[in-house]
Amino acid sequence: MSFCCGASMVGTKGSLKHYRTQVHNVPLLFCPVCHRVEVHHRVENEYEILAEYAHGDGASHVDFQDYVMEDEETIFENVVNRESEDALEVVQSQIDMSLDLLAVAKWMDDEKWQRELKRRLAVMSQRRVQLQQKA
Repeated sequence: MSFCCGASMVGTKGSLKHYRTQVHNVPLLFCPVCHRVEVHHRVENEYEILAEYAHGDGASHVDFQDYVMEDEETIFENVVNRESEDALEVVQSQIDMSLDLLAVAKWMDDEKWQRELKRRLAVMSQRRVQLQQKA
């Protein structure tokens, strides 16, 4: 499980640009709070090798899925949420985890962590309201 801004990162697949080469269907993790994106650690080396070779060959597009050996379920087995899930459920899950962590931060009397968690809760609460208004 990967964390960013204290939030658990969400698993998805997406496209990344490596110089002039677009690499599609790359397993990614993204933070629902700050929107940071990173290649999933299980395939990071494979991505770097494929992207470098594709760029060196002058390919404009390459599909990572054609080269990865692990299936999607195995790659994403350690993530709390996946983008394919209902967005409102993902946000609510993130809020629930943040509230649990806030209780721990208060118990530990960690003021800095409490501030970070409250900021994350504010962002996720705004996102929840936006999703509820769309429904």
